[in-house]
Amino acid sequence: MHLFYTPDLQSDIYRLSEEESKHCVRVLRLAEGDILNLADGKGLFCEAVITSAHPKACELKIVDKKSDFGKREFRLIMAVSPTKNIDRYEWFLEKATEIGIDAIIPLIGRYSERKEIKPERLEKVIVSAIKQSIKAYLPQLQQTQSFKTVIKIPFPGQKFIAHCYAGEKVFLRDAVTKGNDVLILIGPEGDFSVEEVESAIMEGFVPVSLGDSRLRTETAALVACHTVNLINQ
Repeated sequence: MHLFYTPDLQSDIYRLSEEESKHCVRVLRLAEGDILNLADGKGLFCEAVITSAHPKACELKIVDKKSDFGKREFRLIMAVSPTKNIDRYEWFLEKATEIGIDAIIPLIGRYSERKEIKPERLEKVIVSAIKQSIKAYLPQLQQTQSFKTVIKIPFPGQKFIAHCYAGEKVFLRDAVTKGNDVLILIGPEGDFSVEEVESAIMEGFVPVSLGDSRLRTETAALVACHTVNLINQ
């Protein structure tokens, strides 16, 4: 099954961009009459037939549509500090998109070593991942935000902060309630500061543990993402 991301899909006749047309005709070697799938990133999933296999302007006709394709009963937002090695952050974005996530907030904390990202590159990773995993919803990569800003965001669901300090914590798997929206904070390689953890708790975030092992930022974020999705199966 070949899936193309088409955010501007509005009618039953569609023309792929020059880049996507080349990939469709030259790389995948699809021809007139072949069937492929389209997703607009907002829940619309379509089946289309190629009517003109031009390598610069491949034209398609929509033959079937599904709205809210793969829609879930909960939302998962994760605020994750960018890693010093950006490849590790890209890996997290790719795998989290495959597993299921709705929004990612690049979070800058006191001990963050990387304070800037290139959103264009990260968005390409996310788009590639929805195509790979056949999803109709595109996770939203939000603007980079400070820790102080993120903990003040109004959020009606469950709010958690994962950290490595000793103290009273519950396992995330025991704290998540099926069907509830979830917001999780994951800190940088140096963890959150004690003051940041205390501030988050004051704002209603529940301290959680992801297990006994000390995890890298991207691993912790993926474990949290998988845990929430597993609870919601």
